[in-house]
Amino acid sequence: MRILLVESQENLAGFIQNGLRSIGYVCDWASDYTTARALLADLEFDAILLDSHLPDGSSLNLVRLLRSEICRIPILILSQSDLVKDKVTILDAGADDCLSKPFAIEELYARMRAIMRRSDLSLSAKLKLHDLEMDLYSQRVTRGDRMISLTRREFALLEYLLRNPGRILSRAAICEHVWSMTVESQSNIVDAYIKLLRKKIDQNFSTTLIHTVVGMGYVLKVAEGEPCPA
Repeated sequence: MRILLVESQENLAGFIQNGLRSIGYVCDWASDYTTARALLADLEFDAILLDSHLPDGSSLNLVRLLRSEICRIPILILSQSDLVKDKVTILDAGADDCLSKPFAIEELYARMRAIMRRSDLSLSAKLKLHDLEMDLYSQRVTRGDRMISLTRREFALLEYLLRNPGRILSRAAICEHVWSMTVESQSNIVDAYIKLLRKKIDQNFSTTLIHTVVGMGYVLKVAEGEPCPA
């Protein structure tokens, strides 16, 4: 998943980015309102972590603006206040949840999982297609009765595919959600990781799940009897 972190404190932003990246998320950082708006205009995000006090614009104005545009992306506010009245104001503005600073990184992960579950954009904690299943909590992947061991990046790639079954995903879109905007979409890194993933989830199975769409990208779908590409 790709997360937008809007946080004015550089040290805290670095701490959160490193934490999210360690569990396989792509995390882009904006230190102010203007940068956040530019990133939201150019890129597609799965959730927003938003500092409650930005230097060049009200955080709640950003929340209200997004909700006025019927943007249903989950938003978690990182608040400098623990007062009930401030939390009520934040939630009434359209945010999905509020976490007071300072916080434990494990609680941040849990709050993010919760708002994603509640969001119409999210899927269950367990993602499944055919006999392939991923448990996001335990980081466990199985196909049939076989346990599949994945690296952190392979897991993130498979999660993105499972969240978009039947949808053709371009190399650029995969790069944006699984790596970062700094990875060139023309790079063969996506092809290389798809090949690694195929060997683990498609090879030696009668039903192929990962398919190449020539000139367009890749799609995860069920197609009986097709051989797995080498």
